[in-house]
Amino acid sequence: MILQSLNILNYRNIREASLEFSPKLNCLVGLNGQGKTNILDAIYLLSFTKSAFTAQDSLNITHGEEMGMVQGSYQQSAVSDQPVVISCGLRRGVKKQFRKDKKDYPRLLDHIGLIPLVMVCPADHQLIEEGSDERRRFMDVVIGQRNRKYLDCLATYNALLKQRNALLKQYADAPNPPDDLLEVLEWQMVEPAEYIFRARTDFFREFEPYFQEVYKTICPVTPENPETPVLRYISQLQDRELREAYVRTRKRDLILGWTSQGPHKDDLDMRLGDYPLKQVGSQGQQRTFVLAMKLAQALYLADTTGEAPILLLDDIFDRLDSERVERIVAMVQGEQFGQIFITDTDRQHLSDIIQPGPDAKIFHVENGQIA
Repeated sequence: MILQSLNILNYRNIREASLEFSPKLNCLVGLNGQGKTNILDAIYLLSFTKSAFTAQDSLNITHGEEMGMVQGSYQQSAVSDQPVVISCGLRRGVKKQFRKDKKDYPRLLDHIGLIPLVMVCPADHQLIEEGSDERRRFMDVVIGQRNRKYLDCLATYNALLKQRNALLKQYADAPNPPDDLLEVLEWQMVEPAEYIFRARTDFFREFEPYFQEVYKTICPVTPENPETPVLRYISQLQDRELREAYVRTRKRDLILGWTSQGPHKDDLDMRLGDYPLKQVGSQGQQRTFVLAMKLAQALYLADTTGEAPILLLDDIFDRLDSERVERIVAMVQGEQFGQIFITDTDRQHLSDIIQPGPDAKIFHVENGQIA
C-alpha cells in the first residue's frame, strides 16, 4: 500500500498536521527535536497499532491535551481504487480506538500485516547487544507481518510464560511448590513454543541470503576490505526437547524466579568473520550490519507478501562513510523498494546524496510545524 495522506492531532509535539505524500520519496528536514521522528512514529503506529518507542499510549498524547488522533489514507495496489482509511484515537485513561474504514478491529493483532512497514532508526543499535529483547523483536516484527498464526502463538506463549514466572516467584521459598500446576502450564507452553521455533528457523533459512546480498551491496568484499558478515539464529530448542527441559530445570527456575528455557531466550549470533560484531566492529561496521538486516527485511517482505513495504529511514547516515551512504541511497531508490520516508537535519546534505524525482516531496519540520 501507499500512504497518500496523513492527519495528526495532538500526537507528541505535533498539535495539528495534514500532509499529502509522494508515492515514492518523501524527505523530512529539520533540526533535532523538532518532530521529524514523531511523524515517522505516527506512520509506524498505523501499521503496528502502537508506537515504535513506547508501549504507554498516553505518552504519545501532546502534553496538556486529553486526546490525540492519527489517521492515514492508503492506496491499495492494483486491487481497488478505493482508499483504505486507518485511524487511531487516543484518550487518557481510555483504551485506544483503532479502526479500518470506520470499523473497530475485534483484536488489534488482526491488523498486523495489512500495511507492511520497515523502520530504520538509531535505536536499532540495540540489536548489537547480545541477548537483547530487540533481537527477538526483530524476528517477531518480520515474521508477524506475514504469519498471523505466529502472532497468536507468540501471544499465547507470552501469557503462559507470565503465569509460570509469577508462580515461580510466589513459591520460590516454599517447601512444597505446586508441581502439578507448573506441569499443566508447561504442557500448554510447549505447542506454541515449538511453532515459534519452527517459524523462526524457516524464516532465517529464507532471510539469510537477502541479508548477505544487501550487506555486500553496501560494503563490497575486496582484498582491502575483507568484511565477511555472519548472521545466525540461536535457540535452545535446536538441541533439546522443551517439555523435558522444563522438568529438569524446574528447581533451578524456582531459585531464579523466572523461566530459563524456551523461545523467549532465543538470540542472534552477529559476527564479522570469526569474531563477535560487538567486540571487533567499528561504529560504522556495526551500523552497516544493522542497516543490512533492516533493508534485507524490506526486500524479504516485498518478495514474500507480494507488496513492497513502506520504508522509514530516520537519521541513518551518521557514522557511515560517503561511499556506503551512496550505495544505500542508490539501493533504496531502486525499483525493488516502494514508498520511502527519510529524515535529515541538513537540506543541503540531503540534496547532495539523494536524487529526488519530479514527484518527490520535501517537508520542513520546525517545533512540530510542517511545511
